[in-house]
Amino acid sequence: MIYEIRVYEHAEGQADAVLERFRREVAPRFADHGIELVGVFSDVATQELTYLTRFPDEAARKKGWESFKTDAGWLAAKAASETDGPLVLKQRATVLNPVMSGLVIG
Repeated sequence: MIYEIRVYEHAEGQADAVLERFRREVAPRFADHGIELVGVFSDVATQELTYLTRFPDEAARKKGWESFKTDAGWLAAKAASETDGPLVLKQRATVLNPVMSGLVIG
């Protein structure tokens, strides 16, 4: 099992629009592409949208994202939400391989 963290840096004043698009258009499509959404977070300081996904392996991760990026419904929703410009300026992704499990601290 591998995990991936993605962080979206939103355009100025677009934090709510990014979250709303994610909630309505992105998250519901993930399962269709083999992308398991583990959690969605907002950075306290920047309001950047951060989410965690899980995949059985690297091949499944690549296949899932390739499939999602060509999803006609997603492409249409993205275009419709960006008539006044992009909502997300940058995104970064980090793929994580678990090295310890069941760790309890304290």
